[in-house]
Amino acid sequence: MRIAILPGDGVGPEIVAQAVRVLEVLREEGLTLTWQTEPMGGAGYDAAGDPLPPATLALAQASDAILMGAVGGPKYDALPRDKRPEQGLLRIRKALSLFANLRPALLYPELAAASSLKPEAVSGLDILIVRELTGDIYFGQPRGRRRNAQGDEEGFDTMHYSVPEVQRIARVGFEAARKRGRRLCSVDKANVLDTSILWREAVTALAKEYPDVELSHMYVDNAAMQLVRNPKQFDVIVTGNMFGDILSDEASMLAGSIGMLPSASLDAAGKGLYEPIHGSAPDIAGQDKANPLATILSAAMMFRYSLARADIADRIERAVRGVLAQGQRTGDIAGPRDKVVGTRAMGDAVVAALRQR
Repeated sequence: MRIAILPGDGVGPEIVAQAVRVLEVLREEGLTLTWQTEPMGGAGYDAAGDPLPPATLALAQASDAILMGAVGGPKYDALPRDKRPEQGLLRIRKALSLFANLRPALLYPELAAASSLKPEAVSGLDILIVRELTGDIYFGQPRGRRRNAQGDEEGFDTMHYSVPEVQRIARVGFEAARKRGRRLCSVDKANVLDTSILWREAVTALAKEYPDVELSHMYVDNAAMQLVRNPKQFDVIVTGNMFGDILSDEASMLAGSIGMLPSASLDAAGKGLYEPIHGSAPDIAGQDKANPLATILSAAMMFRYSLARADIADRIERAVRGVLAQGQRTGDIAGPRDKVVGTRAMGDAVVAALRQR
């Protein structure tokens, strides 16, 4: 099992270091694991003048899976658009055809009080958001800036989806729903956007192949409201790139903190890039404050989806649950009476729990 490690920027190196400690425990126990680290994002620009250096992409292409931290930071905001850290992330997704982004929003019972909603509204929450990742307005052409006929400067982006693209991601959603509660909600904006009208038609047509899955449709503005009104009505949500980006961040707060949510970005063969959904948090970088659990849980997803070791994924997830049950809390998930631990101490606790199982 060969893993590419891309720590990235901000808190990325700190949180990835704790996930690597989990890998070290597994390797010590005899699991055949190798990994190599390369820069990406702002670190890639600093090292090679490119947010996705050729050596980094080559490593990712040659590896069985990729474990990443986070990219970005204010020091890079003045760079040309194609040199900014986020472009490295978009490019690696495109280069590796990572079209399916899986973002679970699972509320651990111990963190019910950390949710933005009342415990009774979120207790038992378990949602999977399936986000299309290589199309939509983030990649559509044409795009750019220009002056209109009145001489005013304007910006423009193109939202674009084809039927095969929609049905490819919808199939991932249907298959996931089959393994869960057999309910799939497709989120669009078909009352306004032609792209969304096509999206809804394509998903509806594919539903004939999945008579055992209950399909519903919802406009994205209503979905955003329902996530805070009655989130437990959802099982699996499938949606486009931009809508999924927004809704999954919203769902993270239902689970207590964005620092708790992992993600997987998969190609058609199951190879994937695994990362926490949060950003690089440059304001707390280097302060031993970041929550590493989303990154550790991303490593668990890596074993489940790309490395075909669901047993190891279960073991890592049990270790995280055990640590939470012990009352270990980083600042983002701590209540007023909880003892706050740092990034390294949380990693220590997970490693200790893992060794006991």
